[in-house]
Amino acid sequence: MPHEPHVLQFTMDHAFSDVVHLGVAYILALPIGWNREHEARSAGIRTFPIVATACCGLTMIATSIQGSTPDTYSRILQGLVTGIGVIGGGAIIKDKGGVSGTATAASVWMIGIVGAAVGMGLYHIGIALALLNYLTLRVLSPFKKEVPKPDGD
Repeated sequence: MPHEPHVLQFTMDHAFSDVVHLGVAYILALPIGWNREHEARSAGIRTFPIVATACCGLTMIATSIQGSTPDTYSRILQGLVTGIGVIGGGAIIKDKGGVSGTATAASVWMIGIVGAAVGMGLYHIGIALALLNYLTLRVLSPFKKEVPKPDGD
């Protein structure tokens, strides 16, 4: 007997839940994106919400198709970590012996994980990661400016 394709059932309750997940991922990404935009970084107010909602959406799609198994989650996270790492790497700029953009790259990577956490329904992890990322960027920025740069010798 041929294998029947997996058919997803559409319900308004499920659709509402999915939209809530995407909205939460979007909202959690906004402060971090705003911070990067305010600091005139290469990725900002548009990039961060897009990355978060894309990772959230991909996680929800994959778990809807594959089911909620540890193996499924492992494959999803492996792909997201790699893919978002490549995107974040594009934010790193080497110029005149110095490197900039590493905080933005790390934040892009983290916001992808925030989106994945929310997509899996782990709001507490997504909120904690987003809050820690934002606070790190806001609170520790003055200390970064105080650290003397090497003169290249």
